[in-house]
Amino acid sequence: MAAEQEFKFAVTSLPAVREALRGLGASLKVEATLERNWVLDDAQDSLRLKGCLLRVRQWGESHLLTYKGPARFSAGLKVREELEVGLSASEKALAILAALGFSPVFYYEKQRETWSLGRVEVALDHTPMGDFVELEGEGPELRQVAAALGFAPEAALRGTYLELWRSYREHHPEAPEHMVFS
Repeated sequence: MAAEQEFKFAVTSLPAVREALRGLGASLKVEATLERNWVLDDAQDSLRLKGCLLRVRQWGESHLLTYKGPARFSAGLKVREELEVGLSASEKALAILAALGFSPVFYYEKQRETWSLGRVEVALDHTPMGDFVELEGEGPELRQVAAALGFAPEAALRGTYLELWRSYREHHPEAPEHMVFS
């Protein structure tokens, strides 16, 4: 089973991060593309209560089904089991999962562009609540890339986009239930 290791940071300027990536010799892999995400659970919220996540993602022409196990944290580094499989169509996967008792409990959108710096994938996410940078790779190299970009690992966010959006809505009650661009 694969383990995902990541840092997520809120940022005030994606252009500044982009410039820093260029200065470090990073390679742009995918230009900013709309990403659509459906988080699913059963009627009892069984997955959420166990700290797990089931998601269908459409990013450009790519469709993925993802399961994430409960997260563990060490000095800001989030580690969790992650299983992914490619799909031919998100809508069919959502229909199959609905037949199995899993329906969307949260829908969110973001513009995501990805960069590669060594063996670390750097995602620049523009969302309706602000901008974020996610670093994914192996622990030691992740920490080096975070430091090179000026991020302190202990300042990494712990929450998923669902959790961050719920917190955001507490301070912005006018925001819609789902994290979507207007």
